[in-house]
Amino acid sequence: MYRTGSENRTLLIVITILTIWLGSQACKKEPIMITDPDPPVNRPDTSTVSANAIHYLALGDSYTIGQSVPESDRFPVQLSARLEQDSFEVAELNIIARTGWTTDELLAGILKADPPDSTYNLVSLLIGVNNQYRGRSLENYQEEFTVLLLRALELAGGRADRVLVLSIPDYGVTPFVSSEEQAQRVGEEIDAFNDAAAQICLAYEVRFLNITQISRQAANDTSLIASDGLHPSGEMYAKWVDLMLPIVKAMF
Repeated sequence: MYRTGSENRTLLIVITILTIWLGSQACKKEPIMITDPDPPVNRPDTSTVSANAIHYLALGDSYTIGQSVPESDRFPVQLSARLEQDSFEVAELNIIARTGWTTDELLAGILKADPPDSTYNLVSLLIGVNNQYRGRSLENYQEEFTVLLLRALELAGGRADRVLVLSIPDYGVTPFVSSEEQAQRVGEEIDAFNDAAAQICLAYEVRFLNITQISRQAANDTSLIASDGLHPSGEMYAKWVDLMLPIVKAMF
């Protein structure tokens, strides 16, 4: 179950340590998949919305900000549009994500944005591909993913049933990866990262949604890959939303 009290104090300590660590890492150069950042979605005016409206925060990296697709094709935007088509009121969509972000960089982005606790009644989290790409350890991912999940829970008002974690897609099937040997290694490492995230989500009773198998359909369907040859297309994001939609509707 979701925890408070001493665990929250532990979270604050971990965040402080990570913040200090981020400062020490600022001058280090590491390869990232693509470095061009995208702006977050602006918050709409919520002064006249109903108390039962959905306030959605999407946390992540290029897969959440929708690298190389129009804003309307980003999966958080598609999800919001589908919810509204089904008569749900989406009062707010806020995205904290940037192409190339690792777990620690997403945490730093959340700290910078400083969204208040208990602001959102829907939070999605998708992070980790750049940890794998940069060769960071599984243990490091487990530690930092746990901190991010706890922060997502805080932002969702402590409600584990309002947090949804998506698995890391497998970019090994895209033209970005040229050899079968590399593609196999990428797939195996991403599976290990996803298994770790799924276990952590289970411990905190947070729903973990596996969209990795959908991403692997791109091996035989190029329409699921964006024009950059690496990231998902709007068509693939729509397939993710098909899985997400009944889960999110059941939350409300």
